[in-house]
Order: sequence, then C-alpha cells, then structure tokens
Amino acid sequence: MKAVQIVKPNELRVIDVPKPTLDEHNNVLVKMTAAGICGSDVGIYHGTNAAATYPRIIGHEMVGVVAEVGPTAKKVKVGDRVIIDQVVPCGHCYACRKGRPNVCGNLQVRGVHIDGGYREYMAVPDTDCYLVPDMLSDAEAVMIEPTTIAVQCCSRAQLESEDTVLIIGSGALGSSILRIVKQFQPRKIIVSDIDDAKLEEALKNGATDVINSLKEDVPARCHELTDGYGVTVSIDAACVKTSLITALNATGSAGRVITMGFSVAPTEVNQFAITSKELDVRGSRLQNRKFQDVIDLINAGKVDLRGSISHTFPLTEAQKAFDFVDSHDPSIRKIAFTFDF
Repeated sequence: MKAVQIVKPNELRVIDVPKPTLDEHNNVLVKMTAAGICGSDVGIYHGTNAAATYPRIIGHEMVGVVAEVGPTAKKVKVGDRVIIDQVVPCGHCYACRKGRPNVCGNLQVRGVHIDGGYREYMAVPDTDCYLVPDMLSDAEAVMIEPTTIAVQCCSRAQLESEDTVLIIGSGALGSSILRIVKQFQPRKIIVSDIDDAKLEEALKNGATDVINSLKEDVPARCHELTDGYGVTVSIDAACVKTSLITALNATGSAGRVITMGFSVAPTEVNQFAITSKELDVRGSRLQNRKFQDVIDLINAGKVDLRGSISHTFPLTEAQKAFDFVDSHDPSIRKIAFTFDF
C-alpha cells in the first residue's frame, strides 16, 4: 500500500509499505479516506518540530472507513466512518494517573513519534475511533481533530462568560479556537493578526474586535477595549517569537495565558510581566479525550465545520501539496489529502 514518509527534514517520499494486520491491541483496520495537513506536519517536513522522529509516516488528522474488526472490538463495526485519536499514552505514568494522558511521560503521537495517517490502511484500537457525523464529508471531517485542540485549549483556560479573550493569530488554529471560544459567550473576543482579510473573516465568525498587529500595539489596544484592565485570557495561536510577550503584556491581573507553540527557539519574556499580575501561564498540548465533545457540538448544531477545506490533493501528490503550502498562497485555509487514487 502507498504511504507518505518524511525520510529526513525536507525529504518526502511516496513509498510502498505492507498492509497492517489486526492483533489483540490494534483490533480495527481502517481504510483511510482523508487526512489533513497541519502546521505541525509542515514542521516535521521542514525539521522544525522538536518532538518528531525520523523516518516517519506523518499525518494525525485521520479519517477513514472501518474495513475489518477483530473479535474484541466493541465500539465500531465494518462500514463505520471514523476519525482516529492521535494520542497514544502509556496509561501508568504521573500524567496519565492525573488524567492528563495528552502529556504522558512516555507519549507517542501518531504521525510524530509513531507512524500516522498518510497511508492507505491503519490498524488501531477500537477505543481510539470516533464516529464521524453524517453531515460532514470525509475531507471536512479532518477538521474535527484541530477542533479538539481548540476545546483542549479552552479547557486549560477555564473560560467563563465574564472573561475577555484575546486570540493571537487568525490562521487555521486561531479560527478553530474562535469557534470554541464563542460557545462560552465571553464579554469580548479580540482577535489579532497581520492579515486584514483574516481579521474580516474573524469578525464574521464571532470576534467582537480585531487588531492588525502591523498597524496597532496589541497590548495597548487590548487595554483600551477592556477599560484599562487588560484581557483576562490570552491565547497564543500565532506561536511566533514576539507573541508570548504580547500575550503577557495584554493580559490583566489574575488572568490566564495559554501557549500552544512548539518552537525551541528562545523568546524574550520577563518575570515582572508574570509575577506582578500573578498570571497563570499554561501550556496546551494536543487534546485530552476531546473527540466526542467536538462531535457532540457538531451533532447539536453548535459547531459547523462544513466548507472548511479550501484544497484537496491525492495522497500520491503529497510533494505538490507541501510545495503549495510553502507558497503561502492566500487562498489556503485547510488542505486535505484524499485516497481515491
């Protein structure tokens, strides 16, 4: 069967690998139908994702159809459309015992530490499969996974209706976060970005205010919009060198700052910005069993992921797809691979 492997940074190959078989642990065989390209996949391709190991079949936004089930599979049946959880924890370390398997001390992530979804078939445990809502196409369903990241982020932020929220970055991640932040009906949702078109889209999708960070000082504007206090929650969905200090300076006393970046490059912060306001600075990684939460929101009509895919490519044209990502074409919103080749 065909698979896309990153052999080493900046070297992508379409390879042939054996079709997997079922065993006692991996008791469901899924025929892949769609897989998304995420920023972290691009980071693995370019060698900037500190967590990745090589060579690696990447892809962690994974949708398919159950092709075979073993005798121990109870959750799904042949023919079910499913999305696959990317988190594979050990189940016994401190983090797992504390109910946080997404940061397991022995964590394996499909598509990062172990092979992922850019292949024709995957064998996985039935407990890692979730039924895709009927109203979504296979390609649209890949957006469930990034939405779980947004739900996890908002969970870490402990959002409440009295909060004022700053989302830094209005790309794919920031847009997903905006969808979920709206569910909490905070007093304000402020979105900052450098692209006016993305900011206009954020306003249409529920932001109360937007800031072009090339034209305005983001912390100063946030203080203006919150009667001088600063936002109570800031979420760094841009993950660039200056975004963390921007978030710290924009957030008022007793607020929460959520970081989501994976860069190991040094960034400038100072302790006074944290200590003087007793800020909580919290990382948010992957998701902690949030797939059903997102699917429930979709089925209830509270989150709509339809129309979210801007481009599709056959898996066998993976190099072309990644080159297109690197072109930074303004029409790109979300790219998904299809398996109809």
